[in-house]
Amino acid sequence: MKIVDVCAFYAPRGGGVRTYVERKLAAGPRFGHEIVIVAPGAEHRTEIRGEGARIVYLPAPRFPLDRNYRYFDDAQLLHRTLDAERPDIVEASSPWRSADTVAQWQGAARRALVMHADPLAAYAYRWFEPLASRPAIDRGFDLYWRHLRKLDQGFDAVVSASESLSLRLRAGGLQRVTTQPMGVEPGIFDPGLRDERLRERLLARCRLAPDATLLVGIGRHAPEKRWPMVIDACVAAGYHRPIGLLLVGDGRDRRKILRHVGANPHVQLLSPIADRHMLARLMASADALAHGCEAETFCMVAAEARASGLPLIVPDRGGASDQARAAGGMLFAAADAAAAADAIGRFAAADPVARRLPALAGARETRTMDRHFEELFALYGAMATPERRAA
Repeated sequence: MKIVDVCAFYAPRGGGVRTYVERKLAAGPRFGHEIVIVAPGAEHRTEIRGEGARIVYLPAPRFPLDRNYRYFDDAQLLHRTLDAERPDIVEASSPWRSADTVAQWQGAARRALVMHADPLAAYAYRWFEPLASRPAIDRGFDLYWRHLRKLDQGFDAVVSASESLSLRLRAGGLQRVTTQPMGVEPGIFDPGLRDERLRERLLARCRLAPDATLLVGIGRHAPEKRWPMVIDACVAAGYHRPIGLLLVGDGRDRRKILRHVGANPHVQLLSPIADRHMLARLMASADALAHGCEAETFCMVAAEARASGLPLIVPDRGGASDQARAAGGMLFAAADAAAAADAIGRFAAADPVARRLPALAGARETRTMDRHFEELFALYGAMATPERRAA
């Protein structure tokens, strides 16, 4: 099959979506499929990624809320690109304007909407849950649910990465939802990469001794990630036991997070780590992953931590919670700094060996991206029209 992914969230300096796309470009040809990523860029150009894999950039303006990203603003150009590619399957990887454009395209290909984002959890629930219940918020945002239901009718499948998101989508009236959990890159993340000397150096950077607890948080500096809450929780728990926190990432909220950290030496910010093997070594060498975002559709970083044998301390909602439940991690009430502090404090008070055992036991069972793509491509093969399959 020829699969064209209209990927509005792809950016060379992006996070989980970029990791996913890079693996898809490698996995597709191995399964006998041609993969074309159509992404917004600074200019019209094509990037060849090997036999049967390429990225086609279409000129697009920068997204005003995050300058790392761009957005499709020319429906006719996108339609002409799809006409020229003649795909068997078209994916739309954003539930916004690009999905509407793909649904309106007049081509014969089957279509899948891949929910790489959960806007209600990332924005509406985060903004209004202190004031109203989720059912009330859903009623207030019925226009968005009507938009999703309309997309549901314009696509042959709506692909969700976690069962918790799938349940909400079905409850909202979508009828074509299928759960296809993502996974981690095979051969990179491993508990055997743990380096006690690296751990000691990282704790020293946090001005702490080797008997302290080392937590790591990884992700964009964006409001939905709730890093100030994670910082506050670590600081509160740190009054009782020494706890260091490394935050790896960057983004538009970096200055805000720096101000929030202030002069606290026990919280250190690291730039994004592009070297995946170096990141895997850091993950395996920490004591736990601390995560604050309840709006993850899958939570790639939690899956990578799980594959590294790293215990998880995460909210009780969203994709991160699915990873923690599968790996014996610790859950706290989402958006509750006091609950997060309590979970971190209980973790720090536990026996260091005992607290790692559940994570180590489940590390080998972490789902890989190869398995994800094998199952996803099988779904697409079943969707493809008989005429195109024969061709």
